[in-house]
Amino acid sequence: MTVFQGNKKSRPKLLPYLGAIAIIVFLWQVLSLILHKPVLPPPMTAVKEFIRIFFPVLGRHFVISGYRVVTSLLLALVTAVPIGLVMGAEEKLDRLLSPVVYLVYPIPKIVFLPIVMILLGIGDQAKIFIIVLIIFFQILVTARDAAKGIPRQLVTSVISLGASRKDIYRHVIVPACLPKILTAARVSLGTAIAVLFLTETVAGSTGLGYFIFNAWYKANFSEMFAGIIAMSLLGLICYYVLDLLERFWCRWQYY
Repeated sequence: MTVFQGNKKSRPKLLPYLGAIAIIVFLWQVLSLILHKPVLPPPMTAVKEFIRIFFPVLGRHFVISGYRVVTSLLLALVTAVPIGLVMGAEEKLDRLLSPVVYLVYPIPKIVFLPIVMILLGIGDQAKIFIIVLIIFFQILVTARDAAKGIPRQLVTSVISLGASRKDIYRHVIVPACLPKILTAARVSLGTAIAVLFLTETVAGSTGLGYFIFNAWYKANFSEMFAGIIAMSLLGLICYYVLDLLERFWCRWQYY
């Protein structure tokens, strides 16, 4: 019966997120009491430290990391989605490019980080480039498979009505593939944040990865966990925005 209750799912609910946070805080508190070591401070200690240092120091690193993640995800989507959709819709092009994708995709692109930093430096450009390079193929393969999965009869029926190639992409292929593309964006977002942490700890002096690693190096564990909270908050905000976009662009899924 819940299939027909789409109006109740028109926007993501905050209550499940609050419930999840409560469970994590409870488990964190229990582990902190069991270990009873400075390396795992109680959650309230980390939260107080987060509030205390956010605007003077931590907020700047939060904004920088957020810029890097969002920019990387947007660049990967803008480049990978059109190529993936065309590959999935055009069989000849797919036969030409698929072997290249299959050969390059399994290579762990993070191994190119030293080379990228030599060529582009240790600033934003190198970090964004390596993130885009890694998540590009995740999004491309998903978009390609989504386009290939569209029933041929659907495309044929639209062509019979006089639709041009542009109309097919605009009114059939893109809407049909959009939910899976947004799912790929969510999966790639987790990868992007993980790669971001690694790139910011390897080189540079800004970003949440640098902040967390620097706090760990100084054995300031409450500050370290404040940085971890900030990185978790960054991921949560990005995921929530993607959920909102899905509910706006893919409304038919919620009715």
